[in-house]
Amino acid sequence: MNIIFMGTPDFAVPALKRLYEKHTISAVFTQPDKPKGRGYKLTPPPVKVVATEHDTPVYQPQSLKNNGEEYVDIIKKINPDCIVVAAYGKILPKSVLDIPKYGCVNIHGSLLPKYRGAGPIQWAVLNDEKETGITTMLMGEGLDTGDILQMSVTEIGENETAAELFDRLSELGAELILNTLDKLEKGEITPQKQDESLASYAPMLSKDMCKLDFSEPVRKVHKKICGLSDWPCAVTMLNGKRLKIYKSEIVSNDNKGKAAGEIVDNKDFSVACGDGVIRFTEIQAEGSKRMKTADYLRGKPVDIGVILG
Repeated sequence: MNIIFMGTPDFAVPALKRLYEKHTISAVFTQPDKPKGRGYKLTPPPVKVVATEHDTPVYQPQSLKNNGEEYVDIIKKINPDCIVVAAYGKILPKSVLDIPKYGCVNIHGSLLPKYRGAGPIQWAVLNDEKETGITTMLMGEGLDTGDILQMSVTEIGENETAAELFDRLSELGAELILNTLDKLEKGEITPQKQDESLASYAPMLSKDMCKLDFSEPVRKVHKKICGLSDWPCAVTMLNGKRLKIYKSEIVSNDNKGKAAGEIVDNKDFSVACGDGVIRFTEIQAEGSKRMKTADYLRGKPVDIGVILG
């Protein structure tokens, strides 16, 4: 197929790389370069880096919906068989949706209609879902409301973080989009309407979600740590300084009468929650780098009985 690819972050990269192996990528649309780091150096999105390596024309409009006529004309001239979209982050107007022969196909990181929106992977972990997956869908004018083409289901690991699941699903999406395009071209897919009664929304995460409340059930605390890793990251306070928690494990469903947030074992940084005990396995102290908790404790031991938060 002759394809235009639209995507921006790391999540979209595996799909683009696999599409280069099987199809012709005539153009790539991605978000504008953004300043990053201490020097605020303009940095290209990961998708742009891959496209440039393949000498593919790259377009970075601020919007396709508002004053995007010149880009719509470019798309019309390319006349793609399909536009493949993966975490592009921009709304596609009807003038674009109507161009490709096989439509605009989106790679979405959930089992639609559950978790429409910008944060499906993180919210599946935060809400302690047992499984999630990838959905390929025909894009419409609504937010992730288009007809479903195919799905691929995977279990969520007990201690799997959103960042780890993000990487797994990006690879799963790369496999599924190849299969979807093959079946679309052969006429072997019948698009299925989404059941609106089952729809849920997964908004973008924010830093005001980060603070841990150890009076909550241990499983809820654990899944919050998993769901917010690597960004915006769960945080608490230790001796007046911020402590980021990237990974954890549930030790027990009995807190043995200890106070919420109390350090109950200083050999492995176990902490009492509302109804159990959690162990931090990867952390970052204020002014330090991210590390395994065992490495941190060798240099900075903590005391039993200290209350976090």
